[in-house]
Amino acid sequence: MGHGIAHVAALAGYDVVMTDINREALDKGLKLIDRNLGRQVGRDLISEADKTAALGRVSIDTRLEALSDCDLVIEAATEDEAVKKNIFQKLCPLVKPEAFLASNTSSLSITRLGAATDRPGQFMGLHFMNPVPVMQLVELIRGIATDEATFTALKTVVDRMGKQAVSAEDFPAFIVNRILLPMINEAVYTLYEGVGSVSAIDTAMKLGANHPMGPLELADFIGLDTCLAVMQVLHDGLADTKYRPCPLLVKYVEAGWLGRKTGRGFYDYSGDVPTPTR
Repeated sequence: MGHGIAHVAALAGYDVVMTDINREALDKGLKLIDRNLGRQVGRDLISEADKTAALGRVSIDTRLEALSDCDLVIEAATEDEAVKKNIFQKLCPLVKPEAFLASNTSSLSITRLGAATDRPGQFMGLHFMNPVPVMQLVELIRGIATDEATFTALKTVVDRMGKQAVSAEDFPAFIVNRILLPMINEAVYTLYEGVGSVSAIDTAMKLGANHPMGPLELADFIGLDTCLAVMQVLHDGLADTKYRPCPLLVKYVEAGWLGRKTGRGFYDYSGDVPTPTR
């Protein structure tokens, strides 16, 4: 998500500093930006000059201090509230007082995250969709303390990136994942209860509901750990048993079978073609 956000920001003309604690992750992210910009050139969506200019606007650094002069910092760490709060607490003393802060969280409370900073009025949620260069939607989420000027400024940034913004209230999982993740969780229950195989469930939803990707294939793409984290936020935040994570989803995450990023989830990605694991 981080390199995708950097990609669209740089292409929109913004100077971007991309940070991570892992230098290898930064190098990989930069290569992915280069590759994905190249794909856009190949599809005549941008010119070679646009690609060169965008790459020239992106720098990488392992130090949070490198963000000291930024006007907006967008956090895109793992979907763990403690991790995100820790990042913001370290970041706040390093960035200028007038800088805006945002989280790309897909489910966590913007109000709570903002309260962990020294500027809750200048904090809000910017939930980009994956893959960022392709997906048009960005959810804009205000915390209870978010100033109207912050919302207006960040909507302007999203508009300049060429994205379609929708405003969502600060409820668990917002709009997209409030609808999408329970569907994925129900697909896992359908597999768990033996109603259908992985292939049957995904084929049924692609051909029967005209979904471009089956729900289990999509879960692997998102990351099963992220799917579980969102379902836990929904279950805890809304106190409704209909959001209880499927035990099979929990088991896969405990096994480290997180989907595409680990090479195994509901599909095995070790071969040339993904193979259903159940």
